[in-house]
Amino acid sequence: MHKSFIKHIALTSVLIMASPAALSLSFVLPSNPGDSLIREFDEGSNKQTIATEGDDLLDIARRFDLGQNEIMRLNPEVDRWLPKVGTKVQLQSERLLPKATRSGLVINLPEFRMYYFPKTEKGATHSVTTYPMSIGRQDWETPLGRTTIIAKQKNPTWTPPESIKREHAAKGDPLPNVVAAGPNNPLGLFAIRLGIPGYLIHSTNKAYGVGMRVSHGCIRMYPEDIEKFFPILKVGTPVQIVNQPVKVGWFENALYIEVHPPLETHQADNLLDIALDLIEQNNAGKLPIIDGEALRNALIEQKGLPVKIFTRSEAADPQI
Repeated sequence: MHKSFIKHIALTSVLIMASPAALSLSFVLPSNPGDSLIREFDEGSNKQTIATEGDDLLDIARRFDLGQNEIMRLNPEVDRWLPKVGTKVQLQSERLLPKATRSGLVINLPEFRMYYFPKTEKGATHSVTTYPMSIGRQDWETPLGRTTIIAKQKNPTWTPPESIKREHAAKGDPLPNVVAAGPNNPLGLFAIRLGIPGYLIHSTNKAYGVGMRVSHGCIRMYPEDIEKFFPILKVGTPVQIVNQPVKVGWFENALYIEVHPPLETHQADNLLDIALDLIEQNNAGKLPIIDGEALRNALIEQKGLPVKIFTRSEAADPQI
């Protein structure tokens, strides 16, 4: 394995003890631009921590910069609210990059995760930083497409749209015309405005919702993540919002697939057909002899973990 491919933090074991601060997930991009797997460790995805007194899975998710969706999928047999002290909790140490231009911000809705590709000086190491997020509810879809960052604001006030005011009023929870800035503001302390009118990336005063469909279409981040992200994200940064429940990509001579549950409005999509099309696209238009059982399990389990499905001969030309 290429040593430049390892995450730039000092880690001596895949069993990571919990710490008070969340871990920012920054990765060096693969040295081969045709490769898509980013990973923390040489030996794959077996990254774990131990549940301690007073922890629930959402505490652990936040500490390791995972969303609620991710921690639950990775640990389906662990009690969400009362994990037994000493329980090993599966985390995530590798991902496939979405199929998108590797610049600016890429937001993959079914994954509930964004990827930021900063501009890099010539000759410097290219990197990507990734954050969990929440997205719009089924009746308030986060839109797809290309846009840009058009404005940033610290300590934003919030002027609720009439549609949201009506919704709250119907629940007996009327909103003021303007919500003052501060920790009780639903936008939190930082707001980043997209070029799509009415849509923001912002902090939240309900951090447990990160990794879920809970917003009115905006993208919410953990407060500690956006506090770090806000200063480095520039106005004018390009943004791509995509819908990719299935991702396929190479690392060296191995082809991987990563599957996430599709959004509710795409439940009828045939994920097998999507997977086979992506495999062909990544292999010069030809379907190789893949590990059918591994592919089947990935499509059924939808854990969001990269799964190896094919290894080509080292003498074969890399597919880009």
